[in-house]
Amino acid sequence: MIDPLQYDWVGERRIGHIEGIAPAAEFHRRKQVKRNNLHRDTMRGISWLADEDGSDVADAIVLHGGYDDDKDDWSWVRYTGASPDKEKYKDGGVPKLRCSQSWTYQDNAALKRSYERGHPIRVIRGWKGDSRYSPIDCYRYDGLYTITEIRTALSKWPAPDGTPIEICQFDLRRLPDELQDPTSVEQQIADLLDEQEELDLPQEQLEAAEGESEEESEEESPQGEKFPKTRAARIQRLVRDAAVSRNVKDLYGGECQACGLRLVGPDGRPYSEGAHIRPLGTPHCGPDVEPNVLCLCPNCHVRLDIGAIIIEDDWSIIVRAGELGGNVLSKLKRKKEHHVHLDYVRYHREWWLEKGDPSQE
Repeated sequence: MIDPLQYDWVGERRIGHIEGIAPAAEFHRRKQVKRNNLHRDTMRGISWLADEDGSDVADAIVLHGGYDDDKDDWSWVRYTGASPDKEKYKDGGVPKLRCSQSWTYQDNAALKRSYERGHPIRVIRGWKGDSRYSPIDCYRYDGLYTITEIRTALSKWPAPDGTPIEICQFDLRRLPDELQDPTSVEQQIADLLDEQEELDLPQEQLEAAEGESEEESEEESPQGEKFPKTRAARIQRLVRDAAVSRNVKDLYGGECQACGLRLVGPDGRPYSEGAHIRPLGTPHCGPDVEPNVLCLCPNCHVRLDIGAIIIEDDWSIIVRAGELGGNVLSKLKRKKEHHVHLDYVRYHREWWLEKGDPSQE
């Protein structure tokens, strides 16, 4: 995990992206989240600040094991508002309410005002959130979302005396990748790409970034000069490699989860690749999160990507083609901190099983 505290270009807290902090940046604890100006404090779920007219508006929320009424589907989130501490309690470790929430409570009023004014919201996920999207023992900035709807709803759980609980409910949708404003980190990479097409970076990173976007079209400027959209995707790939994939690769020390191979260069540093189980982009639209990433050697990465290997629900690895290319483990190697999610494994398996037997093609 890259330590964001080493950055000396982090901008002030404001609506939208924080200068110097790219989506997928990870932070050890809430203290670091606050210090990097992503959120106002270390406890509340809703962060707010003063708008131009002096009224409070929300700028960020944290998803970290909240109320049972919350839902997280990565690109879409249903979020329960806030209540004063004296109005909350825990039952079996799950937060519950003693009484109904109020739209006049400062946090809820600020989030409602951001909805009315169309302000984007920074979403930060913690490790206690939905297991499909949660990072490994840290907090991750997942970009900007917009609030699409608000309502007063009834909670699944009544008050201790049986009285129905009304909650302030917010629906949020993630802004498309092309609308996620570039930060200075991404801009620095973009500037380098403008000056020198071949960066002093491992060739496989550049090729992988281009490969993910090979189906992207080109668009012309008014002057007729072409600027390939792959450039933007390459920037995103390079930023991602510094966060989610690297976090998984570091956890395994570069050892392949599928075959156990650990490649080490002359400098003693291991080489491995972060492989997405459910691929990113159309038509798969998999999320760039640790539960969807494996640490694999280059061979096993390709095997996974072409469906030559699939993974069963009991984590058994099934070789469907290329048996002579090297042995794989009987079961996927997993560490307890790495919560690989079966939703992605099933998606990958079903996708390739529908394609038929690759050995017969």
